[in-house]
Amino acid sequence: MRSRPLALPNLLTYGRIAAVPAVVGCLYWQALLNGGLWLRWVALAIFIAAGVTDFLDGYIARAWQQQSLLGRMLDPIADKLLVASCLLMLAVDGTIAGWSLWAAIIILCREILVSGLREFLAELRVSVPVTQLAKWKTGAQLVAIGFLLAGRAGDLVLPYVSIVGLTLLWLSALLTLYTGWDYLRAGLDHLIED
Repeated sequence: MRSRPLALPNLLTYGRIAAVPAVVGCLYWQALLNGGLWLRWVALAIFIAAGVTDFLDGYIARAWQQQSLLGRMLDPIADKLLVASCLLMLAVDGTIAGWSLWAAIIILCREILVSGLREFLAELRVSVPVTQLAKWKTGAQLVAIGFLLAGRAGDLVLPYVSIVGLTLLWLSALLTLYTGWDYLRAGLDHLIED
């Protein structure tokens, strides 16, 4: 695998990374600078576009045989940046509050744990492949965050958008716990062997 920095899948991943400050900026402007609720819709549109690139970059890389080490490294980083920054901003603006903060904390802690574990295992030349359930977990997180980004603006159009988002956030937190345990168990197996 070569790095292929300008291959289309990598360009899509760069776009997902660039979406992070755009989404954060919209949320910051709306919540902290008292911008209009329309900014929630702009943030959601950017977030959806970024989520679509998450699916497309991997699909195109495989279909066009443009898989690369750079893409393999950047793809999970882009996912984590997008999810973590959105969760933090949604906590700051009060969309995620009270007990639901625990769901966000679970998600963030798992992402840090798995990143550290992958880095450690890479030094041992051990690869921990992404499971199908972990892909579903990421999908659940993205859908939950999408609902939460609509938040109050969405509640004006369809009641309970925020409640659906919080429910999905808890569901994704449970998936996060399970997949985190899966990765930890795989890592511990390699630690015990040494």
